[in-house]
Amino acid sequence: MKKRVAVVTGGIGGLGTEICKQLAKAGNKVIATDLAARAERVDAFIKDVDGLDIHFEPGDVGDFDACAKLVKKVEDEHGSIDILVNAAGITRDCTLRKMERTQWTDVMHINLDGVFNMCRNAVDGMLARGYGRIINISSVNGQTGQFGQTNYSAAKAGMHGFTMAMAREVARKGVTVNSISPGYCETALVMAVPEDVRNKIIDSVPVGRLGKPTEIARTVGFLAAEDAGFITGANIPVNGGLFMSS
Repeated sequence: MKKRVAVVTGGIGGLGTEICKQLAKAGNKVIATDLAARAERVDAFIKDVDGLDIHFEPGDVGDFDACAKLVKKVEDEHGSIDILVNAAGITRDCTLRKMERTQWTDVMHINLDGVFNMCRNAVDGMLARGYGRIINISSVNGQTGQFGQTNYSAAKAGMHGFTMAMAREVARKGVTVNSISPGYCETALVMAVPEDVRNKIIDSVPVGRLGKPTEIARTVGFLAAEDAGFITGANIPVNGGLFMSS
């Protein structure tokens, strides 16, 4: 079987790292991309993925031209991009009545524009080759909404609308486009929440615990597989039943 090339945005974060490892263990060559400004985390990332076919390329998903250069560099140095995982994201939490315009535009710029920027630059090659797997990491809060996250919830809901529309456009060309909506997971962002607040979150989850990044990564691996070609335009919730209880 041909060794596929996968690009994972936000690839050196806690969730991104596990996605990279999952895809590499499945036999893919993986390129993690993240902001050059996060370079201090690259050494730790490289040690964590040692022995796997995982590489790092700096990139800014919020910059359309930078994404075009990234796609070209990856394809020149590693081969055609077969799998794209859009996992880069930020939060700027604040109630709407107190939200500054930049808190809205920053989240939209990275969380939603970033998906467009990467997909727009990668999709032509996928269509020309007749094969591609695109997985967009959304959020349970894009389904349910969340207090203080009108910006984040709107971006994540928009991401799945984008997913469904793009899936229709490329379905007959061998390219699938799906989204995953994680619930609250054991990431640095969630673990930084005050313990009493975190415990309330856990109490609201029917399975009674936070998710593990590996559980999200396994779902990415499932959708990225060659034999997942009949799944497209779908959103897979991985949230311990949280959406069910809402």
